[in-house]
Amino acid sequence: MTENEEEIKTENTDVSGKQNKPVNPVWNLPNVLTFSRMLIIPVFVALFYVNFTGSYFVVWALFAIACITDLFDGAIARKRNLVTNLGKFLDPIADKVLVLTAFIMFLTVPQIFCANLGNWMLLVAVCGVLVIVARELIISGFRMVAASSGEVIAADKIGKYKTFAQDLCVGFLLFGEGLRQIDDGMFPVIVNIIGLSLFILSVVLTVASGINYIAKNIHILKK
Repeated sequence: MTENEEEIKTENTDVSGKQNKPVNPVWNLPNVLTFSRMLIIPVFVALFYVNFTGSYFVVWALFAIACITDLFDGAIARKRNLVTNLGKFLDPIADKVLVLTAFIMFLTVPQIFCANLGNWMLLVAVCGVLVIVARELIISGFRMVAASSGEVIAADKIGKYKTFAQDLCVGFLLFGEGLRQIDDGMFPVIVNIIGLSLFILSVVLTVASGINYIAKNIHILKK
């Protein structure tokens, strides 16, 4: 054994001779990707309100980049054993803030919801966004109560489907607005309606996943 190997072994061994687990650096690649997703959010908001031809395509591209980082940060963390408490804390926050920000911004541009289906769709959108926000607040509080009891509530399949539907919805609505800037034909209308359909699906899955979370873990509230 070389001197370097002996030094490494000594550093990873405690006084009792047991092998210690290596400590993951806080600012590893997955956490940097997650943090970069949070940094994208203010740029995402600013560009959303800058009106120029193709502006919505730029915003759509930023959102796509954020979604891609979300795919990779968790996979890299698990594959390379780089899971940290900071990552567990930041990752869901970055996801929720990004999507909720997008939905709230959409409400400030009524044409996204009303242009093809009429003003009634704006009322549906307002109610839907309120449901989505309420669900996230309720489940976040529920998880805090569970954590105080030493329990961890893992994400379920419905919750994952909900997140996927929300991401697709935001993507389609942004892309549809980008098309509307350069094309007066039917294609922007079709893309927008697909996005609105995904919005309604997102709301349904949001309610279903919230009920499922609480129903499966109702024992936590009985303690």
